[in-house]
Amino acid sequence: MLFSALDSALQAHLVRTSRERLFDDGQIIQQRGDPADGFWLIEEGAVRVGQFLPDGEFRAVALLGAGDSYGELAVFSGKPRIVDAVSRGQSRVRLIAARPFLDALANYPASTRALLGALSEQLQDTLAILAGLRHGTNPARLAGLLSAMAGDSAEAAQITITQQELADLLGVTRATAHAALKELQKHALVERGYGAIRIPDPPMLGRYALSQA
Repeated sequence: MLFSALDSALQAHLVRTSRERLFDDGQIIQQRGDPADGFWLIEEGAVRVGQFLPDGEFRAVALLGAGDSYGELAVFSGKPRIVDAVSRGQSRVRLIAARPFLDALANYPASTRALLGALSEQLQDTLAILAGLRHGTNPARLAGLLSAMAGDSAEAAQITITQQELADLLGVTRATAHAALKELQKHALVERGYGAIRIPDPPMLGRYALSQA
């Protein structure tokens, strides 16, 4: 996420000095309460971010894929992590250590400004999604969620995600998520596949989400 806003030379430096880690399906990458000793860059695979409930169930709030990063905010705040992260399938990630990152950032003022812009945009997107999740219909909520996952690209996008994972992210049953997907497919906004959803026109899906909220 925020890592992509950094100068390419800074990105390359951080990757060179980072530690690569491999995780199997279901393996815990980080836990709530861990010290924020760095942030994670996903190179292959996918990671579910959320929290374990008292009964042991994992409640996901985001599904991240290759090229995404997470944990930067905890590094900036210097406070313990507030989310758990679990590997979805096999994944290869890099831990970008906090101190080298903050020290290197001081030499790249343009990247600091870019990070502020990316943080502001991320906050706006989060608020928009939360508003839709609270007040919209289930198809509109799902459209907003998928639109956010597709990103800013105007090109067709494919998201690797199951209907159960969508249900978890929305906080609804699998049957409700299935019905919402059918509604979006009826409007030619999504195409369902095995373990994946294709979005032919992400901007159109985003407009639908806003119009129905």
